[in-house]
Amino acid sequence: MSKTQSAAPLSAIRDILVGTAVEGEGEPASAAIGYGLTLAKAAGAHLTIQSASWRLSGDDAWLGDFDSEGAAVIDRRLDALARSIADRSAGDAAQAGVVCTTETPGLPYPEIVSRLARQARLYDLTILDAGSRTYDLDRERIEKTLFLSGRPVIAVPPGADVFAARRIILAWDGSAQAARAANAAMPFLRSAERVEIVCVAEPEDLYASVPGAEFAPHLVRHGVNVTVVDVPGTDGIAETLRNQARMLRADMIVMGAYRHAPLREFFFGGVTRSLLRGSPAPLFLAH
Repeated sequence: MSKTQSAAPLSAIRDILVGTAVEGEGEPASAAIGYGLTLAKAAGAHLTIQSASWRLSGDDAWLGDFDSEGAAVIDRRLDALARSIADRSAGDAAQAGVVCTTETPGLPYPEIVSRLARQARLYDLTILDAGSRTYDLDRERIEKTLFLSGRPVIAVPPGADVFAARRIILAWDGSAQAARAANAAMPFLRSAERVEIVCVAEPEDLYASVPGAEFAPHLVRHGVNVTVVDVPGTDGIAETLRNQARMLRADMIVMGAYRHAPLREFFFGGVTRSLLRGSPAPLFLAH
């Protein structure tokens, strides 16, 4: 497949939102920013970077037991750090020939999350960090953006700061969420050199599922180079997907997010949350 043929499907992606939030000094660099920049360049898309800072003043000040004056000092430092990240990202984008706009809101944390989720409705997709150090905060951003925006999210693990989509795992359990994710990810699936449908499902879910072999012709008609692999989930669905992604050296895992109700996910765990805690490749998620 030539470079021109490979890049053409990505031209369907016209605008990308990257959301980051500065919660403290000395944080590791955001992988989502680098990933979003390189994806925007590959797709010829517009890039928007929201580099927010978490304000401690007001209702959040109690978290660090700060008085109002101390919280205000920290707020100013975090604001400056968020602006420096935005400025550096804008410079990198200009050097790469990517049209980029930046925003640097300073808000209490719940408002950062809500604003990001609303804004995500205006873009083809949103790219967020899935870091392990601030897992609960990252997960909340990812979950709320998925549930409230109606748009897909790419969750980028630490170190995956360069976009690639040559080899893709499509996690298939026959659910409506999996079908929605595959459709939303079609530009990536069409541009990939190899797509492997990995069919893993719990025994109680098999009766209601559409087998991967039945779904594959739909992808082939869209020009996707696809193979189907049925894998016994003896190690659990999440670990099975991790293993398959490592074997394929996958650049991306596409999956429907939160098939079960959030309450069940909370009490019984879930494939989505397990992979967000540790994935060998960026996760393309749709709900």
